[in-house]
Amino acid sequence: MPISRAVRRTTLRFGAVALAGALLAACGSGSSDSSASDGGKVTLTVDLFGTFGFKEAGLYAEYEKLHPNVTVKESSTEQENDYWKALQTRLAGGGGLADVQGIEVGRVAAVTQQQADKFEDLNALGARNLKNDYSPAKWAAATTSDGRTLGLGTDVGPEAICYRTDLFKKAGLPTDRDELAKKWSTWDGYLELGEQYQAKAGSKSRWMDSVGSLYSLMTGQQKERYYDASGKLIYADNPAVKSAWDTSVKAAEAGLSAKLAQWTPAWNQAFSSGSFATIGCPAWMLGYIKGQAGAAGQGKWDIAPLPGGVAGNWGGSYLAIPKGSKHAKEAYDLIKWLTAAPQQAKLFKKQGSFPSNLGAIDAVEDVKDPYFNNAPIGEIFGKAAETAPVQVLGLHDNDVNTQITNALGEVERKGTSSATAWSHAEKGIENAVG
Repeated sequence: MPISRAVRRTTLRFGAVALAGALLAACGSGSSDSSASDGGKVTLTVDLFGTFGFKEAGLYAEYEKLHPNVTVKESSTEQENDYWKALQTRLAGGGGLADVQGIEVGRVAAVTQQQADKFEDLNALGARNLKNDYSPAKWAAATTSDGRTLGLGTDVGPEAICYRTDLFKKAGLPTDRDELAKKWSTWDGYLELGEQYQAKAGSKSRWMDSVGSLYSLMTGQQKERYYDASGKLIYADNPAVKSAWDTSVKAAEAGLSAKLAQWTPAWNQAFSSGSFATIGCPAWMLGYIKGQAGAAGQGKWDIAPLPGGVAGNWGGSYLAIPKGSKHAKEAYDLIKWLTAAPQQAKLFKKQGSFPSNLGAIDAVEDVKDPYFNNAPIGEIFGKAAETAPVQVLGLHDNDVNTQITNALGEVERKGTSSATAWSHAEKGIENAVG
């Protein structure tokens, strides 16, 4: 391995660092009644949210061929918020849990600090031998203060901008990714280019899908956004949050947004209809775009680096095993295999999910994606991952983000004033945090 790549492996920074603090005991313990075995054959249930891509990339089928006694059954909830609420209900009641549960990075601090007794310590099953396969930040985020590791990392979410080259051409804008990176090297430059697009595109197509997406991109570039390292909630006084809010409001008032709430049917349809020209694009979004735009979208999309001089991170997940799983050892073997370097590399090549496994990162640095005009996705997202901050996440990080982006939705869809919408966000956060 060349020295430069070896050095890169030791310096890559991903995901979030779980906040320090004493573990809070959660009542009860989970038990699985959703898996079965018969005559040595085992059915492993996997419960996820969104599109992890394991099934789509053929990894379950491959695993079943390697392990003829194992059948994998996946269930998935489209909205992570809905998934998380259902998971909390099942953890509290002790029933309905799968052998493997997905944990979004914005929830992992809550798991390590409040629900550690609900999940298996993967170190006891052999995971301690995998620690050096991941960046210190990715591993630490799923590890409790007393050293229990509760999840194995799947992907991370280094960010870029995905854009429609056909719509750019119609509006007289450049389509070359390097030229665009220079023109939108700042967020102001990105909005200025958006105003040029809007002047030509009219009302049938907008520059971006939503201002909530813009806000998430900008705050993803910050080491601290809602909590500081001590666990204190700081969003209200954080200038980075205010800047992202003000920029998003400016974009809404300039009419640059298609006003589409993410993950809704209308938003899904817009990937092929041309209702928006750019979208914030963490690596996992590539697979989502392909799924929504279909074969007709191939060659119409491209990718360029994120504005702002530093990349951000949006998303990334873990696979965990609830306490009480009837097949904890078999479930561990499965998640160990799914998160190993060969499988993470294959998942990136097929679905765009950027690896958290260091060996897989080296394996994909030269990957290009024909769907996105042969964009060098390994290089683009690899560089983004190198510059992304190790973000501090707190117990209610996702809840805070949801309330703020919901309030921005009021600004763009209802015309609510910035001050009023912000007050709504604060009230929602107060109710969510308690």
